[in-house]
Amino acid sequence: MVRLRASMSARAKAIEGMIDRLLPRVEGGEARLIDAMRYATLGGGKRLRGYMVAEVASLFGVAPEGADRVAASVEMLHAYSLVHDDLPAMDDDDLRRGQPSTHRKFDEATAILAGDALQTMSFDILANPLTHASADVRINLVRALAEASGAAGMVGGQMIDMEGEGRALSLDEVARLHALKTGCLIRYSAEAGAILGQASDDVRKRISAYGRDLGAAFQIADDVLDATASAEELGKTAGKDEAAGKSTYVALLGVDGAAGEARRVAGQALSHIDIFGPEADRLRDLVHYVVERRN
Repeated sequence: MVRLRASMSARAKAIEGMIDRLLPRVEGGEARLIDAMRYATLGGGKRLRGYMVAEVASLFGVAPEGADRVAASVEMLHAYSLVHDDLPAMDDDDLRRGQPSTHRKFDEATAILAGDALQTMSFDILANPLTHASADVRINLVRALAEASGAAGMVGGQMIDMEGEGRALSLDEVARLHALKTGCLIRYSAEAGAILGQASDDVRKRISAYGRDLGAAFQIADDVLDATASAEELGKTAGKDEAAGKSTYVALLGVDGAAGEARRVAGQALSHIDIFGPEADRLRDLVHYVVERRN
């Protein structure tokens, strides 16, 4: 894991630098909006999604500049979802990455607008020729992100999550909820690297399946962490799922059962990238990391 942590740290630094470049401070009436966008995206986080973009892209020799732009784009999209998710009308959380949530640091209206702007900017970055010379590649990136983040993906999962509060969901329903809410964007992050690399359809499908199963393992491990870790470890409020009456893997399977399911799904993720050699070792390490992490 030492090599993975060093690799993730280096990638995170490059992604932070790219976000900083893409979101420079401004003066004028929109300065507060930009400050809120920067607050929501810079200065912390694992950069898991951006790391996956860049690491998969490296398998195909993609230039770092383009990969870092796509990595920054997905991190902005992810940040928008967290800003909105923390709002009182949603999950109502005052902490994010150990700091006040964006709506607590600024105000609710600014947080909503910052999320809106981050979402639209993520697509603007993908559509820019600086991201890739091929218009087909750029269109594929835009379409894949739209599918992963919209009503048939992340936002749809958020709706199911809210509707599921206070009532018992089956294991299949919980799995679908998280496949949409969390898994789709993680799956996209892997697939985006393959799109950038113009991989064959078969290889792209394998990479996509890797991202899908890694996303499932990530969410199951997240449920375990929510039930067992402290707020200091998580950097956000612990135990919120249980307090909100949400159906989770832990509620349905118990802590040990959920941890075992995370390991099982992680094994599936690894099987999808067995066509690659040592060049994919960081992606293999990432699978182990998501089920063993403490935050």
